[in-house]
Amino acid sequence: MYSIDVSKQPSFFSHQSKARNARLACRPLKCCSHSRRKDSDFEQFLLDSQERIIKATELLDGSRTFLRDPWQREGDAPNPGHGITAVLEGGDLLEKAAVNVSIVQGTLSAERAKAMSSRGRGIDPEGGQSYSAAALSLVYHPAHPLVPTLRADVRRFQVGDEAWYGGGCDLTPAYLFEDDGVEFHTFWSDLCGRHQEDLYAQYKKWCDQYFYLPNWKEHRGIGGIFFDDLEAEPSSFDVEQFVRDVAGGILPSWQPIAVRRRTQSFTQQQRQWQLHRRGAYVCFNTLYDRGFRFGLNGGRIESLMVSFPPLVAWNYKVVPEENSRENALLQVLKQPRDWVTDTKNDH
Repeated sequence: MYSIDVSKQPSFFSHQSKARNARLACRPLKCCSHSRRKDSDFEQFLLDSQERIIKATELLDGSRTFLRDPWQREGDAPNPGHGITAVLEGGDLLEKAAVNVSIVQGTLSAERAKAMSSRGRGIDPEGGQSYSAAALSLVYHPAHPLVPTLRADVRRFQVGDEAWYGGGCDLTPAYLFEDDGVEFHTFWSDLCGRHQEDLYAQYKKWCDQYFYLPNWKEHRGIGGIFFDDLEAEPSSFDVEQFVRDVAGGILPSWQPIAVRRRTQSFTQQQRQWQLHRRGAYVCFNTLYDRGFRFGLNGGRIESLMVSFPPLVAWNYKVVPEENSRENALLQVLKQPRDWVTDTKNDH
């Protein structure tokens, strides 16, 4: 067993006001409807979504507020633009949380253009085209080892009159709870299904493929959905509305799980396992994440590094016992599960 006998009873939700705040925060975030889209462009939608998520998260944590850090790069900078980096640290629920919006412009380098062209975008691989990019990104690193890490984003990339959308939401637990995995994936299956029947299966598979660490021979977490390079036209569904709905679903997909797990006791050994598992998260971001590498090429370094957890344990050769809960997690990370289909078949 990867555990010790001395347990720690967390003080989370020790007051009734915190429990009430959490219930309020768990209400689904309302997205802009199709009819409202003409009244608010995508960039403003991202800023509005950021503010709603921040307020709901502060209610959920119940102990800290976000530091909002607006920034702007003038037109003579390599990638002019603006945004807001919002960070919460040292909370009862969240050890570190970041909700960021960035809206930038620039000129495609040959390296970037070639990479985008290779993924099927209609871009001259020689580069030189002007582009604009707008993104909302979120990373929540919980203080409690039984509460899973949450990562999500939605984004739009434009070159001339063409626009491509991307985004997703995925879960990275240190300890596996079957009902958490089923609930999270069912949420996203239902949301995708409201737009097109086969979207969840496609984007779940894409998520499993993308968040993979080849050197570790395992996936970063238990997945969710991931999509990229979606063109608004031609498409068999309303791509931008789907992306807006994904933004509205980020927090509601995770909140019930966080509320359920934050009241459970945990051991210091479980806390150490959480810190150890964070190492895989850091390795993926720095070695394989496309968005992180894109940001390093002229992006705002503070906004990039804010997604990293505050504490990580780099322990040598950690091998859980065969029948331990830690090993059960590793087995799922090595072979992703079909959470929704398996559950339906069981019933």
